[in-house]
Amino acid sequence: MSVDQMFESLKEKLKDIVPEVELRYKAELAVQINELKEKRNAVILGHNYMDPVLFNAVADIKGDSLELSRKAAQTDKDVILFCGVKFMAETAKILNPGKTVLIPSLAGCSLAESITAADVRLLKKKFPGVPVVTYINTYADVKAESDICCTSGNAVAVVESLHTDTVIFLPDQYLAGNVARETGKHIIFPVADIADEKADSLLDVQMIGWRGRCEVHEKYTVQDIANIRQQYPDVMILAHPECSPEVTAAADFAGSTSAMIKFVQQTDGPRYLLLTECSMADNVAAENPGKNMLRMCSVRCPHMNQITLENTLDSLRLNQFEITLPEELRVRAFQAVERMLHIG
Repeated sequence: MSVDQMFESLKEKLKDIVPEVELRYKAELAVQINELKEKRNAVILGHNYMDPVLFNAVADIKGDSLELSRKAAQTDKDVILFCGVKFMAETAKILNPGKTVLIPSLAGCSLAESITAADVRLLKKKFPGVPVVTYINTYADVKAESDICCTSGNAVAVVESLHTDTVIFLPDQYLAGNVARETGKHIIFPVADIADEKADSLLDVQMIGWRGRCEVHEKYTVQDIANIRQQYPDVMILAHPECSPEVTAAADFAGSTSAMIKFVQQTDGPRYLLLTECSMADNVAAENPGKNMLRMCSVRCPHMNQITLENTLDSLRLNQFEITLPEELRVRAFQAVERMLHIG
């Protein structure tokens, strides 16, 4: 595809989202990326939170963490370039040890950085025999200490698959609260010094959580929803499960990024608002031009925002940044991820 053809294709889809002058510049980068991608026998995975041009012009496989994890396990390409944050690229490496896995920037994540492998080991010592469910939004060493992983899309199914009275669910405080509400479990959040937690406070506990939060989704409040409904009474509000339980309860629908996309596609609401990372709303609007999407979002993920067309091109050119994992750790983490993939 020529630069002119790429520009026209992007203009048709993104004309109401991205200025034309920006589209022209980015079309040139996208063509270079796609040409180099072919030469290197690479596949580009694009998370739903990516910049709209990157998402629509160069990503071969798009989706949420669960979808991309599945596709990463199935690819026959030599190189996997993950346009997402570091824990996502680590998951691709966990599933594809023989392939080169690249990430354009070593972008972090507030959730992944909220817990360490040492924290998990201390929890396991405090609650011996209790299975550990770890959100996919964690680094490989934390996954390696876990029994099974989950995503926001299958968290309830994963917890229910364990058929156990008590579970440790890490590290997202709000996702854990939403799962606890849906499964009817009583949840506690241990104090910072887990070793000093009193035994009396642990009676009748069915879920042990952690106080990690997504710095994007924790910003949304019930008052935000009330304000929006006052201005647009007919709006359908969709919230990500990383929002607080109070926010998801006040929304019309709560689900993973892929579930939100399907909801928009399969319903006929007068207008929609997504309470999640702003770029996703742009991408949903581009894919569903007949839907009235309120673009009132002002919350960008500073980590996802580090992934650009420029450093995506550099990643392919310079083979940076390559994800490597010690094999013993990778194997242990693989067991937790693989169990999740079997749940569906």
